[in-house]
Amino acid sequence: MKAVEVTGNIDEKGQLFLDEPIEVETPSKVRVIVLFTEPNDQLESDPDDTPIEEIKASLRRALQEAKAGQTRPLSELWDRIDAE
Repeated sequence: MKAVEVTGNIDEKGQLFLDEPIEVETPSKVRVIVLFTEPNDQLESDPDDTPIEEIKASLRRALQEAKAGQTRPLSELWDRIDAE
């Protein structure tokens, strides 16, 4: 079984409308699990929702460090990931 996450809306008649079509190789019957947003959920931010400017600044710093030769061996990076 394959899972695909999409967003959508449910109207007053209970009909589900997806924000984007799902690309499929062959039309088929599916099972649908609907997760409703609770009022408190809207206050929490998505941990993967880093502002674009912050990402750009991080990439600029990384490029400057790489150009200056301030790099680390890949094995050291993996060791640090395993420690977390």
